[in-house]
Amino acid sequence: MASAPPLPNEQGEIREHDLAQALRTAQPAQRGWGTEKREIQCQSCRAISVFADNQAADKCAFCGSPSIIPHAISQDAITPQSVLPFKVAQAQCRESLRRWYSSRWFAPSKLKRAALTDTLKGVYLPYWTFDARVDADWSADRGDHYYEGSGDKRVQKTRWRPVSGSLEHHFDDELIPGTVGVHAKLLSAIEPFPTRSDLQPYAAEFVRGWTVERYQVDLRRAATLNQQDMDAQVRSMCSARVGGDTQRNLQVDANYSQRTFKHVLVPSWLATYTYGSKVYQVIANGYTGKIAGERPYSWVKIFFYIILPSLIALGLWAGLQGQQ
Repeated sequence: MASAPPLPNEQGEIREHDLAQALRTAQPAQRGWGTEKREIQCQSCRAISVFADNQAADKCAFCGSPSIIPHAISQDAITPQSVLPFKVAQAQCRESLRRWYSSRWFAPSKLKRAALTDTLKGVYLPYWTFDARVDADWSADRGDHYYEGSGDKRVQKTRWRPVSGSLEHHFDDELIPGTVGVHAKLLSAIEPFPTRSDLQPYAAEFVRGWTVERYQVDLRRAATLNQQDMDAQVRSMCSARVGGDTQRNLQVDANYSQRTFKHVLVPSWLATYTYGSKVYQVIANGYTGKIAGERPYSWVKIFFYIILPSLIALGLWAGLQGQQ
């Protein structure tokens, strides 16, 4: 059994792990759940859910499929360092979901009458957060527009000159999802999660009674994605410093240091339902209450409310044109 997960340091902050060291090998204290768990994997969406021994599931929380099988617990799983507790109650989320469903224009009437909130489940989703310091040197050609001539013969030209500079920046809690169970567009729509202020140190009691998704975007892959995100942000910040009316040949030499990470769990309320042959998800941020979802469209309603009036208007217009 892995030892207890990390506790806050003397300042009450949640301890972060050095990224370079962790990518080489994580210590035993960084492994496991800190208590006995069991895992199941959905054979449809491939999501892995984690439960306490006294919990059971007959369907996947992420796609509703009954095709779930036991999954061997990986002893290499990195322990969550922190948890963002649920702040939105289930009853509050159910009411918000009902309002969301009822406000969907062109949704099938059957969808609005269905008790879709019956599938609502509280799920802790895995995330990685990364910190880093970057020192970057940049150079580019700055272009300033000027004009020659006058009137219709006025021509825009560009005066180019080399410019360069440096950038210092600290990245704080850059988020990379570790989930595969929730559709990516929905997840980005309910972000952000306040991981910079309201995280609590992980303890098994926090997630007891809840479904927890085990990360499948591992630390190495998450670190690569984070590196790509930081590179893009640094390039954008350097570009903003070039100035002028236009620019070219931007070169950025960035050096990263003090890279650390945390594995965190964030709360969500998830509802899944099948309409026709397709599975739809609706998800709510379990801390802020923000909702995003998928839904089918009623082509009958679209025809009568949009297409048919357009055809009638087009016919009337053609009739008026014929009388002229």
